[in-house]
Amino acid sequence: TPWRAVTRMIPDEQLEIEATLRQLADDQGCCLILTTGGTGPAPRDVTPEATLAVAEKVLPGFGEQMRAVSMKYVPTAMLSRQVGVVRKQCLILNLPGQPKAIKETLDGIFAAVPYCIDLIGGTYLETHEEVLKAFRPKSAIRKS
Repeated sequence: TPWRAVTRMIPDEQLEIEATLRQLADDQGCCLILTTGGTGPAPRDVTPEATLAVAEKVLPGFGEQMRAVSMKYVPTAMLSRQVGVVRKQCLILNLPGQPKAIKETLDGIFAAVPYCIDLIGGTYLETHEEVLKAFRPKSAIRKS
C-alpha cells in the first residue's frame, strides 16, 4: 500500500507528546503512529502516560506481546511499559528506543497491525509477503 511518513522528534514532555499524538491522528489523519523510547521506569519516561491520555481504547495485547517478544532477548524487558491504543481511526504503538529492539518488536507484532487498522476504520494496508505477511481472517481479505 502506498504510504507517506510523517515524522516528529520531540522531547520527553508529556503535554508535548499528547499534543503531537492528537495532531498526527486528528489533523494529519495518520492510521498508524509508532513512538520510540520513553517507555521505561525512569522519571522522564512518560510516553505511555501521554499515549493513554489521548486514547479512546486500550489494546492490552499489543503491550503484552511487545514485552513477550523482548523477553526473548533481554530480561529487563519486563521493565517496559509499552502500550497500544486507538484514537479515532489511528492505532498508536509505543515501541522501545533502541533500533535493534524496535525491529525485534515490530517483527513480533506487525502481522496483526493491518487487520487492527481495518477494524478501526483506517486505511486497508497490504504488506509485501516476502517481508512480512499480514494476518487477516479470510472474510476480511480484499481481492486486488
